[in-house]
Amino acid sequence: MSYVRPEEVLSPRSHVGGVIEVIHDPGENQMSVARILWKDEEGTNEVIATRWNGNSEQPLGNPISHGHATWFVIDGYVAESVEQAARNAAQASPNGLVSKYREMAADEEREREAEEWSEGLIGDGNA
Repeated sequence: MSYVRPEEVLSPRSHVGGVIEVIHDPGENQMSVARILWKDEEGTNEVIATRWNGNSEQPLGNPISHGHATWFVIDGYVAESVEQAARNAAQASPNGLVSKYREMAADEEREREAEEWSEGLIGDGNA
């Protein structure tokens, strides 16, 4: 991967208390959306934040500050809309969770191996 993954973006350090959930990470040259902990004079709150992932030429993406990838916090009045749009995009994405589950379920050999493995665990418990 040629960009800083959103779960690794913890700047500005004085404000970001952690990444709670990456809602949508469509990859290089795309916008990621996450729920992060944001610390300010009012305390620590969960907020929706975005960033452009970047690419091999600009791996830090945007925004950046002092050589570190940072988040752009979305104002409360549009945060719910941005979050819902990101969740919808993630669900529809070929790299999304639903798509990957469908892909795994369609892989009969993998399903057979998983069943054999789980049956072996059950057998180990009876020994």
